Amino acid sequence: MERRSFFKICAKGTLLVAISPFLIEGYLKADDGRLFKSFNRVKLLDCYGNPLKEEILQEEVTYVFNYPYASTPCFLIKLSEPAAKEIKLRDEEGSEYIWKGGVGKDKKVVAYSAICPHQLAHPNPNESFLGYIPKEKKSMAYKEGGVIVCASHLSAFDPKTGAKVLAGPAKEPMASIILDVDEEGVFWASAVLGPAKFFDYFKSFKPELKEFYKNIRKAKKLVSLGAVVKPLDVYSKEVVIY
Repeated sequence: MERRSFFKICAKGTLLVAISPFLIEGYLKADDGRLFKSFNRVKLLDCYGNPLKEEILQEEVTYVFNYPYASTPCFLIKLSEPAAKEIKLRDEEGSEYIWKGGVGKDKKVVAYSAICPHQLAHPNPNESFLGYIPKEKKSMAYKEGGVIVCASHLSAFDPKTGAKVLAGPAKEPMASIILDVDEEGVFWASAVLGPAKFFDYFKSFKPELKEFYKNIRKAKKLVSLGAVVKPLDVYSKEVVIY
């Protein structure tokens, strides 16, 4: 079984712990408890309900799945090159954490919460203003491709380095989704690392969540059995990225 073995969480420069994320239950506190939380270990599925394996993922395509809650979208991206390793990141309040890197055969596969840490823009079934820009393309948000862009306010994030902020008004990285790959090559999600914005998102988008999930309780339901992965242009009717 391939697993991202160990990572470290620091608090304003002080090392707190170095531990396998799969041994953690509940919150692992940095200095305020927000930087890591384990959730249900959930198998990722393709559009037909089959276990998701790396060979069906196309490079530089933005895929979406909902995790850890029924209404919280995440990006899954197979990069064109291996992700970096052991990247030190910092949230808006200055707490540091270490992003371990990509997973899969060549460490190219990464996943992030698709809720922009700036003002919570996110994909929904109608539209998305967030997405990955392939390396050979450019956007208004950043001078180079190979980045995740929020077209709402032109923030850009580097998916190779834990979604570190490259440009725009965002003050902290996108939260990363902890993935592992089992003996059969199937992807699983099990935790969130970094400044997740789930509760601000639930509070700010109640009308939208009621529209798409009928009620807030269903929107906040934890994903438990499996999470279906779809291309962004299938998940959202309209994708607006510039």
